[in-house]
Amino acid sequence: MVPHSWRRRTPALLAAALLLATAMAPAQTPGGGAKADALNPQAEVPALRHDSALARYRQAGEPLPLGWKEANDTAARIGGWRAYAREAAAPASSAAPKPPGGSPR
Repeated sequence: MVPHSWRRRTPALLAAALLLATAMAPAQTPGGGAKADALNPQAEVPALRHDSALARYRQAGEPLPLGWKEANDTAARIGGWRAYAREAAAPASSAAPKPPGGSPR
């Protein structure tokens, strides 16, 4: 339930937020010139431009994938699927190395 005092303030806060957003909005016309007449089909309008957010995306730290031929040659060189099976079945090594000088207190 909204307190009674907020019910009176909500319209004023919304109006203030709208005015602030309108004042901070960038101009829609290039160069700050006059707006084109929306009802005039012959009016000149700026060309649409789309910049994809993914155009400059680069994965950090991941090597490029091998081609299928190189991947098959690597698998054959290390022993095929059996090498991967041995690797998966091997016990996991301890994740935290022991500190030098004995056990921690």
